[in-house]
Amino acid sequence: MGKINLADLRIEYAKKELNVNQVKADPIEQFEIWFEEAIAAEVPDTNAMTLSTVSADGFPNARMVLLKGIENANFIFFTNYNSRKGKDLEANPYAALTFYWPQLERQININGKVTKLSTSESDAYYHSRPRKSQVGAWASEQSQPINSRQVIISRFAKFALKYLGRQVERPPHWGGFELSPTRIEFWQGRPSRLHDRIQYLREVTGAWKKERLAP
Repeated sequence: MGKINLADLRIEYAKKELNVNQVKADPIEQFEIWFEEAIAAEVPDTNAMTLSTVSADGFPNARMVLLKGIENANFIFFTNYNSRKGKDLEANPYAALTFYWPQLERQININGKVTKLSTSESDAYYHSRPRKSQVGAWASEQSQPINSRQVIISRFAKFALKYLGRQVERPPHWGGFELSPTRIEFWQGRPSRLHDRIQYLREVTGAWKKERLAP
């Protein structure tokens, strides 16, 4: 087999800089600024983030999910509670989120504790989704082995018929999580791999301490 020449993929980061004295005192405010700049730069799937969890037996897992909002400084996403990520979070309610926006040579890393949203909050978001997505939440036993795609198609047809002409109920196994951050790091690519890294740590008082990290 041929080899990929990874040297050809190397780039030099030089678009922006990040100064600890210029960033906001509150990392959520800083996140919102960077998020708006990513939208303005037309970064595809701006709200896509890597969700990293750890299973009950200590194995890390990572996958892409979508940020669906920030409420009371908590990062919100939705999933099937019986999925692998749902079971990981039930066993170990701590996670990491990573946003990567290559067009801006930026990434944001967030660590914190995860809890389920209330029933009413999950209901509200579920019923704001397209109807087919609501039906799909019933059709897919997420992360479970299936024999073929036809299994999903048949289950979708079954639940579409069940809820024909009436509101689709939210499945009890589907809902939201919120991550309450204890650490947020902003990373800005710089020349010669001397990247700018600003870390915020939540103190016992609830205040945030910010500091520069070595690249």
